[in-house]
Amino acid sequence: MVFVDDIMIPGSLRALTIRAPIAKGRLKGLECPQLSSGYTLIQGKDIPGMNQLDACSVPILAAEALSYIGEPVALLVGPDMGKLQEYAARCRVIAEEDKPVFFEDKPASQEGLAHRILRIPSPQDVPPPEMPSGTISSRTIQGTYQTGIQEHWYADPQGAVAMYAGEGGAAQQMVIHTATQWPFHVKRSVSQVLRIPLEAVTLELTALAVPLDGKLWYPSLMACQAGLGAYITGKPVKLVLTREEDFRYSPKRHRTVIAMHSALGKAGEILETEITLQADLGAQGVFTDEMLDRTCLGSLGAYRIAPISLKGRALATNIPPQGPFAGFGLSQGFFAIERQVSRIADAVHQDPAAWRKQHIFPKHRSLAIGVPVKTGVVEGLIDMTAAKSDYYRKWAAYELLRSHRRGTAWAVKDERLRGIGIALAYQGSGFLYSPEEGASYGLEVTLEPGCSLEIGVASCPEGYARLWRKIAGAMLSIEETRIRIRTGTAEAVPDAGPVSNSWYSATLTPLLETACRAIQQQRFQKPLPITLRQSYKPSLRVPWEGNHSVPLTRRYDEHALARLGWGVAVVEVAIDPIAYTPRVRGIWLGIAGGRILSEKHARLGLRTGAIQALGWAAQEQLFYTEGKIPEPLFYTYGIPHPEDIPFIQVDFIGQDTDEPRGIGELPFSSIPAAYVQAVSQAMDHPFETIPLGAKAIWEVENQRKKEAAL
Repeated sequence: MVFVDDIMIPGSLRALTIRAPIAKGRLKGLECPQLSSGYTLIQGKDIPGMNQLDACSVPILAAEALSYIGEPVALLVGPDMGKLQEYAARCRVIAEEDKPVFFEDKPASQEGLAHRILRIPSPQDVPPPEMPSGTISSRTIQGTYQTGIQEHWYADPQGAVAMYAGEGGAAQQMVIHTATQWPFHVKRSVSQVLRIPLEAVTLELTALAVPLDGKLWYPSLMACQAGLGAYITGKPVKLVLTREEDFRYSPKRHRTVIAMHSALGKAGEILETEITLQADLGAQGVFTDEMLDRTCLGSLGAYRIAPISLKGRALATNIPPQGPFAGFGLSQGFFAIERQVSRIADAVHQDPAAWRKQHIFPKHRSLAIGVPVKTGVVEGLIDMTAAKSDYYRKWAAYELLRSHRRGTAWAVKDERLRGIGIALAYQGSGFLYSPEEGASYGLEVTLEPGCSLEIGVASCPEGYARLWRKIAGAMLSIEETRIRIRTGTAEAVPDAGPVSNSWYSATLTPLLETACRAIQQQRFQKPLPITLRQSYKPSLRVPWEGNHSVPLTRRYDEHALARLGWGVAVVEVAIDPIAYTPRVRGIWLGIAGGRILSEKHARLGLRTGAIQALGWAAQEQLFYTEGKIPEPLFYTYGIPHPEDIPFIQVDFIGQDTDEPRGIGELPFSSIPAAYVQAVSQAMDHPFETIPLGAKAIWEVENQRKKEAAL
């Protein structure tokens, strides 16, 4: 496994980034000391082509407008990193400062990158569910659900190595080494920035590890900057961010604030729900429509809670561009709706799992965005996960203890309070919005003489490479050692688009299987080699059709949500009465993912996702103050340690289809809400914000003690 920083090319130079010192303003100039021979300063004016990434409004180097602290302004290139750091310390960015905009400062008045105004009517053919006898309610359940920022913390920081070589003219080639989930975006971006032919750019992929969608577009920026250095100096250039640079300036999971108001009737039925959603996407608006619509879609949930009024906005603020992260906002939306429905169940004194079963979408109901879905598997999925975790018995016992504690001292010495929560989520199998309307994506398979097989695809993580060799080998009776996977952006490799784990499992793997079946039919009728290319073309339609008050012109891929994977999470916690620290006693995940390609691979991915989702929900504290991450947070930011990892069980429900479905994002969309519900039951307090740790629990208990003393 080779990472970017492992690549050593003789005679290569190093690059260091000069960054903006202000959150918003105009660049007036750059003062730089006299550079020694072999050292070069590169600014936006030196870019030969477009100063912008392909299909993204992100400048390679700021030319005039400055939009966040740390935005790249210039590059210093030279042979010695120590000398580069000396020069950088003596450089001074001259800028005229404007008043920045931050999410904390009156979000209602901030500039919006995009907005949605939805009105979903109540279906006329679906009567409200019957409530348990004795249930009386006539009230409003309201909450403001906030999700925090999360760092990707991938195995290696962002970076790229570039080499521009050849005999001149058409023979010259720009070779880029980087780890990316979107290889052809790198290729197109470098081509337009350097104004060189697309075929002159070659991409060599380095190890991707587990990027959590953090290496979709940012590697293209690294590649363009390194490529610019190589183009101007004529020598190989290596640009790798330090771990601290990456932490402070690369994209993060974006934060959201989602307010929900649900009016309940006298029998506990939901009369109407109002949702107001704010998403902080930072500067430059990368993947705006994708993240806003997924956040909106997640906040609508999968329940009969219509009619619904929703107002959603993606805000432009002066922090680094935010997102994407696994879930692309769907997880933030699900956190809000799952907390809201658990609170509604509490209000009508009903088991939250039973409430969900009664209110789930009827079969063959369409999502509000416009895609018909099948939900018949969900009730069984809830029952299976509840049985595996002993949820029903535990919930009843913990609820009885909670009712006994009301009005008394909340804890007895050495008593650990316990709670259990449940949450439901779904996910699709691709991107809603294709970066290029009309584009198609795919892979190429060649059966060569001597019974060897080559699979050509833009990129392929090692886990899927092993899985594909196993699948293709079994289908074509070829030893796995005779199957090779060719990646990169060579002319013969098809564009696979921006890819994530769900895209590999639900789209690219079926294309591989189709190609192998076709080769098997032809292999004894045609001479070798036999090459087949399989492709997927998005099926486009207008989103929110009939539910949106403002016409939208951009179209989305309805296939991205046509095959939903479903997940149910149960989380059990115990709270220390002295330190107020919540300890997770167990996580149970029930998954309905259609045909599971490899249970071992799927279990490992879901378990890893569960750990990362728990970190987001319980401990990963990250925020910006006046546009920058406070200095200590780099050293105190905590991801789960091995001793923090609880018991995790993953179970798959019976395969209801031969189609594989996306499942890797389900832990992020279900575990946080289940965890917060478990803590809420244990503390008899409706918590609304993640991350949720000992400090927030202590503040609630301290306030409770003050009120009791009055």
